[in-house]
Amino acid sequence: MDRPDPMMREPVHCGSRPPGPPAPVCAVEANVSEMLVNIDVESIDVAERFYCAAFELRPGRRFGAGALELLGGTSRLYLLANAAGTRACAGAHAGRSYTRHWTPVHLDIVVDDLERAVERSLSAGALQEQTIRQAVWGRIAVMSDPFGHCYCLIEFSASGYDAIAT
Repeated sequence: MDRPDPMMREPVHCGSRPPGPPAPVCAVEANVSEMLVNIDVESIDVAERFYCAAFELRPGRRFGAGALELLGGTSRLYLLANAAGTRACAGAHAGRSYTRHWTPVHLDIVVDDLERAVERSLSAGALQEQTIRQAVWGRIAVMSDPFGHCYCLIEFSASGYDAIAT
């Protein structure tokens, strides 16, 4: 059984909206104040060295031996120590794996200098999954961290995603 996640928070309940400008029109009302990124890792120490070196992040708060907050990007990252083979929840069909794996959710990290970012990632211990690709919106390098998680380094062109927006 997994140990309790030190980052668990009380459920957020939607209520009445505080005074201020009107909310954007959405299909569902949401009270999202920020998005956090949690990354399961086998070793907090190895993950801290990698993510700080690869993305110029810095350690924030430590939550015992099982979690570490990283600061310096547009979202706070939380490294969560979980052993390989453990299940994320009771309904999970497979246990955690830190060999290279596919996941439908990954990080896209926007950089100003793609070659420099690739070199920083490689020096920190990443693998480059394919050669840098050019697109009308910019360039992309597909990478994976030491725990098998995929991430993309993206250098936008002047028009960025506006080049393909419909």
